[in-house]
Amino acid sequence: MIEILNPAELARAKQAGALVADILQTLKRRASVGTNLLDIDRWARSMIDDAGAVSCYVDYEPSFGRGPFGHYVCTAVNDAVLHGRPHDATLRDGDLLTLDLAVLLDGIAADSAISFVVGDSRPAASIAMIETTERALAAGIAAARPGARIGDISHAIGTVLSEAGYPINTEFGGHGIGSTMHQDPHVANTGRPGRGYRLRPGLLLALEPWVMEDTAELVTDPDAWTLRSATGSRTAHSEHTIAITDDGAEILTLPTPPA
Repeated sequence: MIEILNPAELARAKQAGALVADILQTLKRRASVGTNLLDIDRWARSMIDDAGAVSCYVDYEPSFGRGPFGHYVCTAVNDAVLHGRPHDATLRDGDLLTLDLAVLLDGIAADSAISFVVGDSRPAASIAMIETTERALAAGIAAARPGARIGDISHAIGTVLSEAGYPINTEFGGHGIGSTMHQDPHVANTGRPGRGYRLRPGLLLALEPWVMEDTAELVTDPDAWTLRSATGSRTAHSEHTIAITDDGAEILTLPTPPA
């Protein structure tokens, strides 16, 4: 299913996007050395509930998982990259943490992910990997304009990732989003320009470049959810929900500016 949102729905999408972004930034500020991943999940639940929103994750039960996800935010640490299921573990100095959050507010979903290093350590390779996913995300957003095709976005993202030397996995990528979290079209993190669905104003997409330092192969944890790099190398993941407008792409998952 591909949805094209009307102006009223787009206005609600902006509210959902701002909520997701603000929650992620609050979680980032609170996450520190010694923080338990389950505490991060509890904080996320509290903020979602306080906003009158609904988690897209807690009851999520796709074919690639085993049973409902059962938590409110994905917490992926170091070699974990996607669908990181919160568990009883504490953060250490230098850990690379990815937080991925999606909520439904007033009937419209928004989805975003951020990666950052916890504590005072700044491992150069980790910082470079995070920055590469952010640059790839920016390139994908720049390519998302009316009349362009999904392949143009994929090609822009993949060019940045491959030029930085990272292998690219195409099993998981970006996606359409609207009244539900995961919709068509799929947006791979590499591809051929000029191919795929033609972008139209009112289309919402969640773009999410992610990489593993030295492999494109994933392995799944015994929890049947958390995906890790097959080599144990570190990973990074950046994601925004965008709306295609007459003038190009509008990023919906930006934090609310300070008053």
